[in-house]
Amino acid sequence: MEQPLTPRIIPRAEHRISRTLISPNALKILYRLKDNGNIAYLVGGCVRDLLLGREPKDFDVVTDATPGEIKNLFRNCRLVGRRFRLAHLHFRDEIIEVATFRALTPDEAQGELQAPSPAEAGYPRHPRHLVSEEGVVLRDNVFGTPAEDTLRRDFTVNALAYDITDFSIIDYVGGAEDLERGVIRTIGDPVASFTEDPVRMLRAVRFAALLGFNVEESTWRALVENAPAITRASAPRLYEEVLKLFLSGEGERTYQLMRRSGLFVSLFPGLGAWLDQESDGFPHVRIGRDLEWLDRRVGGGEVVSPPLLLALMFGEFLEEWAAVLRGEGCAPQEAVSAAVAGFLGEQIPLVAIPHRVGMIVRDILALQNRLRRIPGKRPQGVLARPGFGDAIVYMSCRCEVTGEEGKVLAWWERFARENVLPPVGEEGERAGAGRPRRRRRRRKR
Repeated sequence: MEQPLTPRIIPRAEHRISRTLISPNALKILYRLKDNGNIAYLVGGCVRDLLLGREPKDFDVVTDATPGEIKNLFRNCRLVGRRFRLAHLHFRDEIIEVATFRALTPDEAQGELQAPSPAEAGYPRHPRHLVSEEGVVLRDNVFGTPAEDTLRRDFTVNALAYDITDFSIIDYVGGAEDLERGVIRTIGDPVASFTEDPVRMLRAVRFAALLGFNVEESTWRALVENAPAITRASAPRLYEEVLKLFLSGEGERTYQLMRRSGLFVSLFPGLGAWLDQESDGFPHVRIGRDLEWLDRRVGGGEVVSPPLLLALMFGEFLEEWAAVLRGEGCAPQEAVSAAVAGFLGEQIPLVAIPHRVGMIVRDILALQNRLRRIPGKRPQGVLARPGFGDAIVYMSCRCEVTGEEGKVLAWWERFARENVLPPVGEEGERAGAGRPRRRRRRRKR
């Protein structure tokens, strides 16, 4: 549907955003750009969150100044990105991202080169606009107007702008109304939007889960139809998005939306197929319960590591895989290692889980067998294992969700308190251990 180019202006008296709620560093940037004669808006998720009474995680600025002009204006500026050329302004306690208004449609032919500005000298010449054969935008550095930039954004609720000149809200696409209705809706045709950037499908699910909103009907229909295309995004980017999805504090709701939409099975085909089956006549519901448990920890302000998240998500699946291998004659530790290696081999081309993270997942799961043998041989050495802390938290989840392993967990928690190891230095030496003595030569007579 066509979007109006005449914006709705919401004056300061009709909205709740105050400058006292905005980062002082973002305000400095907005005012310096304004004083330099540039247009400058606060835009995106920070405006959305401020209107909802939520505390923004970061603040983004958009302007008509080019990246080179921004770099000349701010000494603390670093230009980053090839797909979208952005300016990162570094302050002591935060980084503010400043982008230049993007054009709705590129004026030049695909692949035409853009000469770097003097401030960008030393950077290679890149195409200003580049699209893959599937229609995914690979590079987009064609600058435009505020209206065009708004129409290039993903969802209406993320397209609201705060104008520092009169403290008003600028709304080109009905984002304020969708915010009041609690709706996630793409700007323009949802199929075209998801084709241009498949990761927008994950963002739609994340915003719906995080804000408690519903996905608008045509947007949801396009998301379901295009879910298999999510793998067109790069595997490293999808890994980062998965962490955002499930460490948001609404991981269980995110999981349910992803299962319904088909995104989950597209990203994790082996695990998705296993979830569709039953084990001993029972459906697999543990992953949902584990994510609920995880959400409570995140909501309480606790930091959850990526390996622990993945161990909880994939644990039951990998434990069952390892049990099959043990039935074929594998030793317990070898079975866990083989199951994790097989899973990562299938998964990394789709979602690039780093090798070091996968190895800690393996340690968390392998340690469960060792922890059940109390005290066992050399329990002190178990405390020094790399994944011990996360392995105990993993067992804590199992204990709380299933009521099992309570005595084992209590024993190891008490043992860890009573046998605190000294901190490990940068070179892996125990603090206070000192250097090994040099052997003295025997004195010649």
